Amino acid sequence: MTLDVQSPVAGTTIPLTDVPDPVFAQAMVGPGVAVRPEGGRADAVSPIDGVVATLHPHAFVVAGDDGRAVLVHLGIDTVKQKGEGFTLHVVKGEAVRAGQPVIGWDPDAVRAAGYSPVVPVVALDAAADALSDLATDRTVAAGDSLFTWSA
Repeated sequence: MTLDVQSPVAGTTIPLTDVPDPVFAQAMVGPGVAVRPEGGRADAVSPIDGVVATLHPHAFVVAGDDGRAVLVHLGIDTVKQKGEGFTLHVVKGEAVRAGQPVIGWDPDAVRAAGYSPVVPVVALDAAADALSDLATDRTVAAGDSLFTWSA
């Protein structure tokens, strides 16, 4: 069974190894790709259908019915912003559809605060070889396919 993981934001895809954080760059939490977002206020959307398993102003995890979960992290070290500039559109435990707005944010404000606005999208606890069709160095819109996850 395959799962299409969609981009939560519009921008340009980059390999996880290019993310300026060793936890993501070394795939410690799982494989995936990252998106260098376009500027301006926007909504980060759910990458899959599922339930919001974890929710912070700067990050969220959506778990699908089959247990596979995808982490979306809005920027690097943005936890230090203590939620400033982020707007939650859902609550933990809420069912969401792929493409549904989860968090509103502004990548330009993240950059202005001195943080990287890059958005890692990670298949939690997945084997690296479970992912295919990884989009790197590609312009994507929110909702475009980032990778396929085979169970």
